[in-house]
Amino acid sequence: MDTDKYLVKKDKKIKLSDYPTTEKDKYSEEELKEKLIPESLEKLKELHMKLHAQEEKGIVVVLQAMDAAGKDEAITYIFSNLTAQGLKVTSFKKPSDTELAHDYLWRFKEGMPSRGQIGVLNRSYYEEVIAPRVHDLLGETPLPDELIDENIWAVRYRQITDFERYMGENGFPVVKFFFNMSFEEQRNRLLERMKNPEKNWEFSFNDVKEREHWDGYQEIFEDLLNHTSTEYAPWYALPADDEWFSRYIISEVMVKTLEQIDPQYPEITGEEKEELEKAIRKLEEED
Repeated sequence: MDTDKYLVKKDKKIKLSDYPTTEKDKYSEEELKEKLIPESLEKLKELHMKLHAQEEKGIVVVLQAMDAAGKDEAITYIFSNLTAQGLKVTSFKKPSDTELAHDYLWRFKEGMPSRGQIGVLNRSYYEEVIAPRVHDLLGETPLPDELIDENIWAVRYRQITDFERYMGENGFPVVKFFFNMSFEEQRNRLLERMKNPEKNWEFSFNDVKEREHWDGYQEIFEDLLNHTSTEYAPWYALPADDEWFSRYIISEVMVKTLEQIDPQYPEITGEEKEELEKAIRKLEEED
């Protein structure tokens, strides 16, 4: 599939409305679930196993969205199919007092993958240019007063993209997914969580409270996408009203990312190969 359709182009001023929350000409859910996603996942699993075996590079995956947009489900249906040793999933919530006592990127080092791993950030350092801005929280943090001015968000955008460049230049490319969900679809999903006893555990009263700030979040998401989608750490804006189609896009983007890395299984050569052949003969001769 042409995943570039959902790529937020670098240096091109975009409107969030340029990216659909649903696709008219999408595949049927049956075809996605029974054919397209399983086929894509088979490619992804094979490439991921090579990445894990080679232990040279890793991948940082950022998932960012409003509540109920489908981040957790994407982890369940896509990333959880990968070998567990090569996968690291980290969720981030409101920073603790200890975390606030450090620079704002400090706490996110915990989620960075090792070589051979895919590290999935369920919410990420982008929270530090979203929630404090929506709720005007910077005054409640221990930041020095001289750092809090009208330029702080532009400075943080630069710092974040510098960090992502640093990760890429050290063998950890970054790929980012924004779940572009409509106001109406969020309402439907929240109501389902509230009315269905089997989904009550997924619901938080804070979800409804945050929904009151929808317009503010959308403005910030648009600004964020415009300033932080780069060649080395691109954003993909998913039509998140279509859950299964969005998962397919994620899987295909991950396949494309891994194909660019082109990981290979390590080859045993020289003395190690001789030792391997001796070990094989020893086991075969046991009978």
